[in-house]
Amino acid sequence: MDEAHTISRRQARRDAMVVLYQHDITGAAPEELYNSLRKERGHEASAFTRDVVEGVLADVGELDAEIDVHAIGWPAHRMAALERNILRIGLYEIRKRGDIPVEVSIDEAVRLSKRFCSREAAALINGILGKVAEEERGAPEDDN
Repeated sequence: MDEAHTISRRQARRDAMVVLYQHDITGAAPEELYNSLRKERGHEASAFTRDVVEGVLADVGELDAEIDVHAIGWPAHRMAALERNILRIGLYEIRKRGDIPVEVSIDEAVRLSKRFCSREAAALINGILGKVAEEERGAPEDDN
């Protein structure tokens, strides 16, 4: 791939979602999945895609624990693989990267879920990431 053919972060997130989903379902190594991505989509996994995939996989236990805290009654292991991985990406961007505005991370996660999942999944993802955003902003605790 030449430098003139760069992909957008939106496409890079979609690629990360596909790789993480496939990894979740098949257990295949990320490098193998990057090769599949190149064959199927005609482009290499971007540095952003690789960072997100590798960052999510490095912190998957922590990310899933956070999903469990915020998705009352619907733990990460019970979620559909796509929804779970979209949430992982959003949480990773919000909690670990720090270079992306929180609102952008939430919007992109909701867009992915609307396109590839359902409206109900989009509402769940928006709600969970919204709670995380409030924590990031240091929202006061509700004493009621």
